[in-house]
Amino acid sequence: MARIRWRRQSRRSNREREARTAADSEQASLAPALRTVNARVEIPEQLAGSKTALEHDQAWLSALRGLGRFIRRKPLGALGAVIVVVMLVMAAFAERIAPYGYDDTIRGARMKAPSAAHWLGTDNLSRDMWSRIVYGARVSITVGFGTIGLAVLLATAVGVSSGYFGGAYDLVVQRVVDAWLSFPYLVIVLSVMAVLGPGLLNVVMALAILIAAVNSRVIRGATITVAQSTYVEAARAVGCGHARIIARHILPNVTATIIILATIGLGTAILAESALSFLGFGVPPPYPAWGAMLSGSGRTYMFRAPWMAIWPGVAISLAVFGFNMLGDALRDVLDPRLRGLAR
Repeated sequence: MARIRWRRQSRRSNREREARTAADSEQASLAPALRTVNARVEIPEQLAGSKTALEHDQAWLSALRGLGRFIRRKPLGALGAVIVVVMLVMAAFAERIAPYGYDDTIRGARMKAPSAAHWLGTDNLSRDMWSRIVYGARVSITVGFGTIGLAVLLATAVGVSSGYFGGAYDLVVQRVVDAWLSFPYLVIVLSVMAVLGPGLLNVVMALAILIAAVNSRVIRGATITVAQSTYVEAARAVGCGHARIIARHILPNVTATIIILATIGLGTAILAESALSFLGFGVPPPYPAWGAMLSGSGRTYMFRAPWMAIWPGVAISLAVFGFNMLGDALRDVLDPRLRGLAR
């Protein structure tokens, strides 16, 4: 009996040993496959990271290609953009760029011609002309963007509401705008300035009212075109309210028109501010407005020190040219009717 029991135990031990050996060999044979599966699981995560980086690089390349196409097709627009960027940099970092303050007097430097010490010369009060031109860019940019910001808000509110609602409301609003625009532009601005008085904020308000009246007519026309489209009629049919339709359908489709008007209007605002300063109704001294520099000492000493009149005039011309060229280029790019011609 003992021998039989021993044989049974030895057989059982042999079977267990064979089972363990088979399991170990099976696990060893499956190990490469498991490593392959794990690698296949990890690869998508690596690919996801590389895909994100690739998409980021492709976005940069696409932007650079678009910029290159814009420069090739619209060289004047690209030149205008460079001028605008230079003006913005001058306005933002005037303290670092200008060697002197805009009202600092330099002893023994009265009406000095342009030189290495004073790049654009000095004026009759011994002030550095380059420094005053740089600070004048800040005044022009402040007036231009302030005017256009307020004008865009007013023009969008009047133009969109008038074009969308139509009827008697549109008739009354347009007759008021017609009556306002029937007067010469200069008379309107001077009348507003006579009521408000001189000052930077008053100049912005006077110019914004005038530009808003003109731009509201253009925005109204664009709004009427969009309001008569099929998707706006469908939105009305499903019960969408006026506010939802204006916010979801009207405004997004007139944004391109607003951007174009704002860009071109910046040059108009800078030129109008210079004209007001030339007439003595603009930014009060001692702020270095380009128009005031041109009309004051520049006009008085035009033949004795011509650089006092030349450089403010050049600055005004370049600023207006830059914004107008950039606005024309954006119009060709953003307007669907002109996009094919631009190509």
